Amino acid sequence: MGASSSLFTYWYFHLPNFILAALMYTLLGRAILGLIVEHGSQNYIWRFFCRVTDPVVGAVAVVTPKVAAPVIVWLLAFVWLFWIRVAFYALFAVLDLSPRL
Repeated sequence: MGASSSLFTYWYFHLPNFILAALMYTLLGRAILGLIVEHGSQNYIWRFFCRVTDPVVGAVAVVTPKVAAPVIVWLLAFVWLFWIRVAFYALFAVLDLSPRL
């Protein structure tokens, strides 16, 4: 009962954390898949990865030099999301809103 009640009690922590984690690992998958698949491929898996991660990649591309290869931008977006998750957890821990073990 403890784990499921914690999930519903702290939904405001778990839901954004899950979304950020899913974006992170989708970006990592895009970077790995990008080494195998051509950029304009019509593969449905590639299109899914691009469609989900393009907003994050676009935001990171604004602050990244234009000479950087696309795979570098994808990996930088992964790192940015990692640090956003760390800051998110730290903020909730300071405000005493994060779940306890």
